[in-house]
Amino acid sequence: MSNNASHRYNQSVILLLFTTLIWGTTFPLLKNAIDSLSPSALIGSRFLVAALACLPFGFKLNRRLVRDGIILGTLLFTAFTTQVIGLESTSASRAAFITSMNVILIPLIEALMGRSVSLIAFLSAFLALAGIGVMSWEGGSLNIGDLWVFGCAVCYAIYILVLEVFASRHNSIKLTALQLFVVAVLGTIWAAPELVDQIRAIKANFVVILYLGIVATAAVTWTQAFAQQWVPATQTAIIYTLEPVFAAIFSFLLLRETMGVRGFLGASMILVSILLSQIRR
Repeated sequence: MSNNASHRYNQSVILLLFTTLIWGTTFPLLKNAIDSLSPSALIGSRFLVAALACLPFGFKLNRRLVRDGIILGTLLFTAFTTQVIGLESTSASRAAFITSMNVILIPLIEALMGRSVSLIAFLSAFLALAGIGVMSWEGGSLNIGDLWVFGCAVCYAIYILVLEVFASRHNSIKLTALQLFVVAVLGTIWAAPELVDQIRAIKANFVVILYLGIVATAAVTWTQAFAQQWVPATQTAIIYTLEPVFAAIFSFLLLRETMGVRGFLGASMILVSILLSQIRR
């Protein structure tokens, strides 16, 4: 790897860590907002703000960029929608565990596509998955909500893999703007029947929606699109397993939720899996 490529790779890993950190901050905010906002209104307003923030960068499009943006935006919308629907009938900790199964699904999908995937990639993915399980898993049998969230994991695994291919084809800001616009349109259509009833709740949560839209959606979708030009999808997914670690930290700081011995053990396993995935570089 050349010095320039190595610098780009290291820079991209830092951006992905930043992305995961920001996602961690959204956990306590979403936990409070969902008490008054419906899932469709939350997604619709959040992505509308994100799309408006990226609007200045969405001009001078071409057919290939539009096609790729529509594909990515549809996958992203499907992932968010299935997760929110699942959360209505399953716990947040179970949802976090099941969603993070994209870590294990990515190398499996790559193997099915005929790509060469190293044993260390499988080992680090399984270790990360086990760590999230130790942190988050609650007892009980599977329910329909778990199946919806598993659909989210599949969609997001496919999204990460597709983004790895598309990211190198386009300007990352334009690609981000287009896919967020697609999600905003789909989310607004979904929320349309109840938007009038949700106006007051949207106003009450306006500051939170601004943060979620501009920082936790527009900014980090761009950092993800930029970074995945240099970081493979398998490693990207493993880095994202830090999200529940950051979420636990911010939940303690903002909601005073504590993490016991099992939580610290799971967090340690996740950190080890991150290091293991990087050693193979």
